Amino acid sequence: MLTITVLGKEYFDDSKNEFLTRGDVVFELEHSLVSLSKWESIFEKPFLAMGEKTTEEVLGYIEAMVLTPNIPPGVFSKLSDKNYEEIQQYIDAKRSATWFSEFDTKKGRSPEIITSELIYYWMVAFNIPFECQHWHLNRLLNLVRICEIKNSKPKKMSKAELVARNREINERRLKELGTSG
Repeated sequence: MLTITVLGKEYFDDSKNEFLTRGDVVFELEHSLVSLSKWESIFEKPFLAMGEKTTEEVLGYIEAMVLTPNIPPGVFSKLSDKNYEEIQQYIDAKRSATWFSEFDTKKGRSPEIITSELIYYWMVAFNIPFECQHWHLNRLLNLVRICEIKNSKPKKMSKAELVARNREINERRLKELGTSG
């Protein structure tokens, strides 16, 4: 979850001899499957598809991420560059200790377009509890990927790979035992 503060009106306080702001708005955002689903239901296109988003689409996603009720009208038009940067860093954050080796990523990715409904399908297929729809989206997608890897059948070794592996094992054993064969 991310907390954003949109500054209110700035004024100068003569008694303190400093600039202050009044009317700040603080709200919480959640980049999750729920937010993604809300956005896709409004814009009727896949959020995770490649390509730039329009200003309207970006603001629409920020609004879909809001957890705080009763945000005053016009607040989103007052978001600063710093606010946008914080939001983008939050969306891009890994939010997981899991990493994938090159072996795991060699598998060709399907050209399938990922939508919220597809992610919900994966959750059902892998028996992922629906409470996870509120997790940071990148963490949920990591879990789905782990389920996919753990549920896939091990790839059979080619004859050449099998021969190379056996040769390596035999050489290591000869060295350990100090024999010539």
